[in-house]
Amino acid sequence: MTAPDQQADPSQEPGRPPTCYRHPGRETWVSCVRCGRHACPDCLRQAAVGQQCVECVRGAGQGTRPARAVFGGRPTRSTTVTWTLIAVNVVLFLAEVARPSLLYDLGLLGTPAYTPAGIQAGVAGGQWYRLLTSAFTAPGTSFGGLGLLDLALNVWVLFIVGPELERLLGKVRYLAIYLLSAVGGAIMFYYMAPYGLAAGASGAIFGLFGAWFVVAKRLRLDSRGIVLLIVINLAFSFIYRSTIAWQDHIGGLLTGALITAAYAYAPRKNRLAYQVGATVVLIALMAVAVVIQNRHLRA
Repeated sequence: MTAPDQQADPSQEPGRPPTCYRHPGRETWVSCVRCGRHACPDCLRQAAVGQQCVECVRGAGQGTRPARAVFGGRPTRSTTVTWTLIAVNVVLFLAEVARPSLLYDLGLLGTPAYTPAGIQAGVAGGQWYRLLTSAFTAPGTSFGGLGLLDLALNVWVLFIVGPELERLLGKVRYLAIYLLSAVGGAIMFYYMAPYGLAAGASGAIFGLFGAWFVVAKRLRLDSRGIVLLIVINLAFSFIYRSTIAWQDHIGGLLTGALITAAYAYAPRKNRLAYQVGATVVLIALMAVAVVIQNRHLRA
């Protein structure tokens, strides 16, 4: 606080008790330490030294640059996106158990085919959404089949790797990496096995593996653990390639590493513009790739 004679308030009339600059009917002898205007208790906020009026507090807040995470996202301690992704995967698995036809309605199917759920057009027939929805379905429709095991492994990895990536990258970038990796893995499968049916979040999970590897390199952390995890999982993918969509895994891994590199190594100046531009370019390239494969399969 400052005494009335320390800093004059030009809005006050000489010889009259000072009043609040926002409430002229309220007398007050307390003034803002920044601008010197008299203000009533409702219009003052406690500051590090003395009290400031609400306008000075608001102006100081607008002049302060918001904090940013290491790669430009908003810093966060919560892991809302990770838990939401886990919940969505679990809920859709339960829905698939209750209604097995969802596997054929949402799974990754490249070309038109007759399925137990009826005739499906596939991606080549215009059902582009399958490139993403397939990441939220499971390759099985019962609690005792492959679907439950696939769900459990993916959820476990998401729980282990996801939270730290979400904190480092920020929620938006983290979610973008997950979804783009899912689509990137699906496109790789669409190119290499267009006549098969695939489902599961493994492409997105491998994308997080790739993201963690890039982040570790960028921050000069020990990356041997994630490299070992990637090698072991890829080995299982090839050993059991008759039941595991290894194409999806490789596609997701490459996509996750690529887009994370664009986020992590973007220059500080205009970093957001570079990151948004890289995301748009990648989405455009994916769309072009799907169009080319569609035309090839229809020829």
